[in-house]
Amino acid sequence: MFQSSAFDYINVLDKAADASWLRETTLANNIANATTPEYKRYDVDFQSLLERELMDSKFNRNLDKKIHNVNLDHLTATSQIDMAAESYSYRLDENNVDMHTENVELASEQIRYKGLTDSITQEFTRMRTAIGK
Repeated sequence: MFQSSAFDYINVLDKAADASWLRETTLANNIANATTPEYKRYDVDFQSLLERELMDSKFNRNLDKKIHNVNLDHLTATSQIDMAAESYSYRLDENNVDMHTENVELASEQIRYKGLTDSITQEFTRMRTAIGK
């Protein structure tokens, strides 16, 4: 069987882009519920999943080996109530969504998503160049 690591970075970038898209959607949902009484903000934490997966890799020599051994099944991000802010509410209706924070986080996530999709495009461009097409 032929083993190739040609798509390792693309696969991880794809998972990261999916998580970023989910986080954008989650932040937009938080903004939409900013006036809903007792609503608690949700967030997506993909970075911890990826960091844990890279640190758990038994190949600590270089990033290529770590990426090659990443278990993509462990990199499935989910939207969850932000536990750090769950009990915190500065409003009388117990909603803990801060519009300013959410808008800044959303803008930041949009930049991250753009960077991830650009990186995926660059990986495919490098492959195409290497093939000679």
